[in-house]
Amino acid sequence: MTERLPLSVAIISFNEETNIGRCLEAVRDLAGEIVVVDSHSTDRTVEIARGLGAKVIAEDWKGHIGQKNSALEKCSCEWILSLDCDEVLSPELKESIRQAVTQGAAEGYRLNRKTFFLGRWIEHAWYPDWKVRLIRNGTGRWSGFDPHDRLTVAGTTGKLEGDLYHYSFKNLRDCLERTIRYAANEAGSYAREGRRATFVNILVNPLHGFFKHYVIKRGFLDGLHGFIISVLNGIYVFMKYAILWEMQREQKEKTVE
Repeated sequence: MTERLPLSVAIISFNEETNIGRCLEAVRDLAGEIVVVDSHSTDRTVEIARGLGAKVIAEDWKGHIGQKNSALEKCSCEWILSLDCDEVLSPELKESIRQAVTQGAAEGYRLNRKTFFLGRWIEHAWYPDWKVRLIRNGTGRWSGFDPHDRLTVAGTTGKLEGDLYHYSFKNLRDCLERTIRYAANEAGSYAREGRRATFVNILVNPLHGFFKHYVIKRGFLDGLHGFIISVLNGIYVFMKYAILWEMQREQKEKTVE
């Protein structure tokens, strides 16, 4: 039997019975501890997680950043691997993590996420997608704008070999619905930070969002999949700033009243 590492796996969940089993199966022989912070799931998420050896803590939803930081705080091992329920370690990445934790040459490590979308792996529009996910306990915190959080590390970081498989969306409708929901969430985060939307944001930024994924990241090489991803990214940026503009208008009307 392979020896487990001084590694906690931190996960947040809500109604993820479709994904969480696959995620935990890939780490249960690696981690000394699995911590799942669940937002009162109504499906079998908690049952599956506990059945695979996870410690499950129920908490009210505090936003992506707040919830993920809560999960970090509950981890007791020397190292923490932060995962989403729809992510799975490749065999090569598992070995890289084992070496990184054993050697401890850096305070944090970036993992390269590869997304499965509409029946195929995306090679360009969303790849490479380097994200800090492995940190030494006590050196990192989640920050950013909900729902686009990022794990920041106080210290040196390295990159690990192997892919973090991301089984993202059930179908195109699910992707579009989440795109709009996440855009609304980020618009709310922007509003709380005092950011403002302008006509230029609404007109130009979506075009740049499309261009970035289709041309700069060479999404055109992913065929129709890459085009759809680029359009969705443009829609996301447009909705984010349009909703922020709407919030500004509503606030202005309340002030006038």
